Amino acid sequence: MKSAKRIGFGALAALLLAGMLAGCGGGDGGNPALGANGPQGAKEGNGAGSPVKLEVAQISWGTTPPADDFIKKALNEELNASLEMTLVGDQGDYENQINVRAASNNLPDLFMVTGKPQLQKLVESGSLLDLSEYLDKMPEYKNFTGEDVLKKGSIGGKQYALPKAGQALSYTYWIRKDWLDRLNLSMPTTVDELFDVAKAFTEQDPDGNGKPDTFGLSGTNFDAFEPIFGAYGITNIMDTSQFYVRDGKVANTFYQPEMKEALTTIKRFLDAGVVDPEVVNNKGTMAKDKAFQGKVGIIHTEWAQVMKPADVEAWKGANPDAEWIQLPPPVGPDGQKFGKSINIGASGGLWVVPKRLENEPEKLSKVLELFNYTSTPEGNRLVQFGIENTHYTLDGDKVTITDKGREEASFTWLYQFSGRPETEYLKTKFADLVEYIDFEASIPRIETLDGFVQSPAGYNPADANRFIEEEMIKFVYGKNKLEDYDKFLQTLEKTFNYKTYVDSAIEQLNGLGYGQ
Repeated sequence: MKSAKRIGFGALAALLLAGMLAGCGGGDGGNPALGANGPQGAKEGNGAGSPVKLEVAQISWGTTPPADDFIKKALNEELNASLEMTLVGDQGDYENQINVRAASNNLPDLFMVTGKPQLQKLVESGSLLDLSEYLDKMPEYKNFTGEDVLKKGSIGGKQYALPKAGQALSYTYWIRKDWLDRLNLSMPTTVDELFDVAKAFTEQDPDGNGKPDTFGLSGTNFDAFEPIFGAYGITNIMDTSQFYVRDGKVANTFYQPEMKEALTTIKRFLDAGVVDPEVVNNKGTMAKDKAFQGKVGIIHTEWAQVMKPADVEAWKGANPDAEWIQLPPPVGPDGQKFGKSINIGASGGLWVVPKRLENEPEKLSKVLELFNYTSTPEGNRLVQFGIENTHYTLDGDKVTITDKGREEASFTWLYQFSGRPETEYLKTKFADLVEYIDFEASIPRIETLDGFVQSPAGYNPADANRFIEEEMIKFVYGKNKLEDYDKFLQTLEKTFNYKTYVDSAIEQLNGLGYGQ
């Protein structure tokens, strides 16, 4: 999952933004009480009254629904609703917008939070509605997600968020096989062999153009080194994946003895000049673009960024001889190998409702109905694949995507409010890419628990994580000496109250049954 980073706005821009977005709020209408059957009961009256307007806000990551938004149209007709989508492409911008709107008491009727820290902040400010008493009005949603997913949206024992079901098991190293063949190299299987191949890709002109213009390894910030951390049995320090069960107890990755070894190894890669020099500044598709342009031979990314038809066309267009293949995580000195860790306490998204909706029962009822319907087999297929017999066909339980579905339904994830059965969905939607999906889904992973943790009073995760990132970069680039690592921990504990956070996290996780 991506880490949330706040991006500052000017005061004037924030005020203008708040004013612009204020006009997107939904209308009111009547105030029928929520029936005993919740959304199922509400569905019977869909033909009566004006559609209930709901403003829904989330991060779009650049996705834009078509002018003929057939998913929204179908949902509006089914639920007698009028969905108004507020989509923001960038996570930092989105979080700032939500903060501005919270301050002006103008939050959308339904919106996504960027993670547990923002959820906790909004709960503490009194901005959100506790949905605990409404869960029974969404029986389909409760059944679809299950208790383990629901507790990901809990703060202080209260259900402040409706989590999306499903987590992607993806990401691995991808490597240029044609470069390996050109240089007569074997696929690397250990960390040392990975280093040797990265060095050869940097120094031995793998593209044959006679220029020293290639690098061995790239990725997005420390995510590029995730499998190297995994080779030492620890998690990526920049991925807010700091707690996991080790030897039967809750452990924190910063206190593991292998951390210094992993940082030493990463420093070795950087000192040798085999890593993209802009790796810690790469954002968005920067690393992928360099790889596709033939500047990098190994990249840490996911199948969906490499093997979708448009991506294949991009890297084949740049070099018809290019051949990207998946590389399993390298084996470490003790025989360990883990790919990108998975935060089992996090969800694919956390939907929340502003507290004011407790006084707007018609809107609240429509939100519950929306989640319930998109959790039914019929509704979930709609938001996964599109319109039956147009974008997909159904034979029993088997879904087959049509050509029109492949062409037109790439935006439907924006409406997957309750989530989706992830691996099943991907293998259905991308039936010709199953081998790549299965490869990444089968990689061993460290299961981290940070998504379950609520920050204690006096601990600011944004400040602590900023300090951690700055210091880790200094360690691997030689600005800090690794023998001073314990001093880093002392500063983290004393200046940023990290020990308080660790003690609280362990207590919380023990209470949930982890590490006992």
